[in-house]
Amino acid sequence: MKQRLFSPAAAGGASPALAMLGVNLMVFMATLDMSIVNVALPTLVESLATDFATIQWVVLSYVLVIASLLLLVSRLGDMRDKKRIFSAGLVLFILSSLCCGLAPSVGWLIAFRAVQGIGAAMSQSLGMAIVTQIAPQSSRGRALGFIGGTVAMGLMLGPPLGGVLIGLAGWRSMFLLNVPVGLVALFVVRRYMPALPPIKAGERFDVPGAIAAGLTLGCYGLGMTLAQRQGLEDPATLALLGVALAGLAVFVRIERRAPAPMLDLSLFANPLLTLPLAMSVLVFITGASGFIMPFFFQMAQGRSVTEMGLIMMILPASMALSAPVSGTLADRYGSRVICLVGLVVLCGGCLALGTLAADTPWWGYLLRTLPVGLGIGIFQAPNNSAIMGQMPPHRLGVGSGLANYARVFGQSTGLPLVGTLFASLVLSSGHVGSRAAFTSAPPAVLAAGVAGVFRWLAGLLVVAIALAALAWRLEAVRERGPGR
Repeated sequence: MKQRLFSPAAAGGASPALAMLGVNLMVFMATLDMSIVNVALPTLVESLATDFATIQWVVLSYVLVIASLLLLVSRLGDMRDKKRIFSAGLVLFILSSLCCGLAPSVGWLIAFRAVQGIGAAMSQSLGMAIVTQIAPQSSRGRALGFIGGTVAMGLMLGPPLGGVLIGLAGWRSMFLLNVPVGLVALFVVRRYMPALPPIKAGERFDVPGAIAAGLTLGCYGLGMTLAQRQGLEDPATLALLGVALAGLAVFVRIERRAPAPMLDLSLFANPLLTLPLAMSVLVFITGASGFIMPFFFQMAQGRSVTEMGLIMMILPASMALSAPVSGTLADRYGSRVICLVGLVVLCGGCLALGTLAADTPWWGYLLRTLPVGLGIGIFQAPNNSAIMGQMPPHRLGVGSGLANYARVFGQSTGLPLVGTLFASLVLSSGHVGSRAAFTSAPPAVLAAGVAGVFRWLAGLLVVAIALAALAWRLEAVRERGPGR
């Protein structure tokens, strides 16, 4: 029996359209804050008197906390009223954003970013579940297209918007901007979102699983960050990566035995769920490359922060055009083929960015990055629709959490991975004497490092394309039925 969707007439002043607007505002802020500080990293290194490896934790602390809590909060959303959890997370996000804007040192900024991640996880993890629950099934792809476009816009609009804000009002304005926008989102959610009680009673928390997942991701992120400073052969780096690997095994063991697991591993027996999740991880590992672009524009090309921000506007603009349209096309033609088209376009864009050089003009960058924005926008909404379409009604919260977790895991994995690749490529040139000083390398060497990272990422996307083709084939076989 299909889930009964929300009826506006039964909820007084509630409005599905305005409720989804509130959800999209919060999702935009939460994802924006994953990427907006990327453009500020060189500025923060200087202003807060720190180094490249340390300043990454301003980004990494945020995404690791979100990654650690997403599935736990998603489970909570299947057990409690989703509106209350979403609203509480929004309040915490607004307050912690204010604290980030007033942070006196890099240590305090990293700590406040971690608290901000808690608020983001409490609301962001339930965004797609809320939209799926209140939107008519016939337009689910279009509704998720808007939320997918919002996610992509937040991730990719961050660097250019951050560049403009830093140039006009300083780095603190990046965080203070969340306060007025968050208050508007809170009013809309509290006023127009209906109560969304659990569909099935009797669900329980899996705290050990959440702890194991958090420790695993934390050790991985710290280990990869240390690798940039001390090398992969460093004993502390190897120990942390070893603990991360062991933590993954412990997490799987806990989830197999837990009576109410945070992550029901039996869901992964369905390849039409597993394949889209894997593709999303690979795409957002690619998306993590945004944080090295400021080093290309500022240090390799000598551009100002404001100029860099304006140049990078083409990517979110192209995503804004393609994301809502791709959701509508997925409703009409099916999500699998649209996902595949998006991945092919995205891979082509990464290959084009793999030809960047220190003397590449601004229009050359725009032509190279345009297919990246189009590709992510085309891919994201149909892929989310495919994931949510495989979830039973009483697991919508977990489905939303899985889709978000795949994205955040890709980001939290991609940040240290991209950083390590970038540092290794620059150091291997022989023009830099130490790891601590690699960002002072000659412009041509920095540009070559950035281009090399994108060639590596294109290789990951070839794998994603193969997975998309397999998912398309499996769905076609399933629709034909056995023996046909």
